[in-house]
Amino acid sequence: MRAIIFLIVATLLSACSTTSPEVGMQQDVDQATAIIQRFQEIPEKGIPPSVLKAARGVAILTVTKAGFIGSVRGGSGVVVARTDKGWSGPSEIGTGGLGAGFQAGVDVTEFVMILNTPAAVEAFSKQGNVTLGGNLGVSAGPVGRSAEAAVSLQSAIYSYSRSQGLFAGVSLEGTVVSVKDDYNQAYYGKPVTAQEILSGKVQPPAGARNLLQELSKY
Repeated sequence: MRAIIFLIVATLLSACSTTSPEVGMQQDVDQATAIIQRFQEIPEKGIPPSVLKAARGVAILTVTKAGFIGSVRGGSGVVVARTDKGWSGPSEIGTGGLGAGFQAGVDVTEFVMILNTPAAVEAFSKQGNVTLGGNLGVSAGPVGRSAEAAVSLQSAIYSYSRSQGLFAGVSLEGTVVSVKDDYNQAYYGKPVTAQEILSGKVQPPAGARNLLQELSKY
């Protein structure tokens, strides 16, 4: 019975993944733009501008968790990096996994991860998976105007989250994030690596303009 439930939930989570990689990545880019804007709508609970201005990179994810008895989690998004010429184009990332315990219902959480160090950006530039935590420390980031003057680097990655429109403290410790090379290839129209994208060696597509304009404020 449990296996059947997992299969049903997994099917529900993948129902929105029937679009082409190019279209799917454009949707993630547009969603990332909207997420950044939503996080900054309430300055008292948003990401301090000084944190964004000091960021070496930003990863933005939408994660859906659904289940009954157990849970299935899956999500996608993009990561961008700061270069000598401004922000790089977006590189597609995804995450997924199973959870234990009684967790009924469906929950959608928006994450913004501030990459504070070159090592954090490099981790997202490599082929394969990135495991958050351990050597690549991740912690809840400072929030609001009151934190603006007192921000000091505490972790390689700051995590911010919103669930159902409310700011939440959802932990990303132990989460595995993977680079989606097929999406990047489709979006850029040629084989490219995450390292080439995040280092600024690849011209961002026109569809990324709104996201990069939003980030250029910082």
